[in-house]
Amino acid sequence: MRQLLILQPLILQTQILQSLILLLLSHSAMAQRLELPEYEPPTIQRFTATEIARFPAREAGQGAAADADHFYAIVNSAIGQYDKQSGEFIQRWASSRSGPIRHLNSCYAEGDELYCANSNFPEVPMASSLEVFATDTMEHSRSYSLGVLDDGSLTWYDRLGDGWIAGYAHYDEDGGLSYKDHSFATISRYDNDWRRLGGWMIPETVIARMQPHAASGGAIGPDGLLYLTGHDRPEMYVLAAPKMGPKLVHIATIDIAVEGQAFTWDKSSEERVVWGISRPNREVRAFSLPPINLPEGYSRLTDLPQGFR
Repeated sequence: MRQLLILQPLILQTQILQSLILLLLSHSAMAQRLELPEYEPPTIQRFTATEIARFPAREAGQGAAADADHFYAIVNSAIGQYDKQSGEFIQRWASSRSGPIRHLNSCYAEGDELYCANSNFPEVPMASSLEVFATDTMEHSRSYSLGVLDDGSLTWYDRLGDGWIAGYAHYDEDGGLSYKDHSFATISRYDNDWRRLGGWMIPETVIARMQPHAASGGAIGPDGLLYLTGHDRPEMYVLAAPKMGPKLVHIATIDIAVEGQAFTWDKSSEERVVWGISRPNREVRAFSLPPINLPEGYSRLTDLPQGFR
């Protein structure tokens, strides 16, 4: 008992000393804490597209494509070819709704071919394929299956440098996975043989506008920026590459009189012309887009190196 009484003051002194040391360390850490700068995202520019043409098209349910002489209306299992000047129907490719091509999401014209994105939506697991059609006959010419992908359901793809860029969707509703919502939508980059090189997330200011779906259309513009459309809003989103990090940067929104869905750049035009659809009205529409200013500190996707160096 006597030894315990002797030790008690020593124990109390030790505890006090430990508390003082911790307090000094805490004050020292606070004094050395770094003052980090705040992140300031770029101001999102706002523009309006100017409509320059519209034509009725029975197949205008998923998207549109265009070449020098024609525009194309795309729906799940059919593509209609129309005269670009008069809107006169020319010919159509069509397949059974229960056949191997069930959900054409988008197409774009290159040379004398249409390159299209196909998926098995609303089936799960999600599987996708690239389908190519000859524009002179509108016959299917070749296919490349991507198979089942964790990335999601392929909705669009385009050329980027010597390879490809592609967008994949996840959904909150039918056709989605219980453990991945719309925010898991992604954009991937590939070499010419579809070997993945990298990719990006879609920024919150864009993906929130697409909820509960994802990007239905996407394409690299003549300015090297990425343009996206959602599922049903009359808006187009312009994205640049970040200086660092895995997420693209939202730099502009363009009000455009289409209810989402896929669009295409008219590469035969010297102007900034895109073709899209009004799904409720079953129309294909053409628009002139204003030029977009690239904020300092961000990059055009076409200026990025293809691999990591």
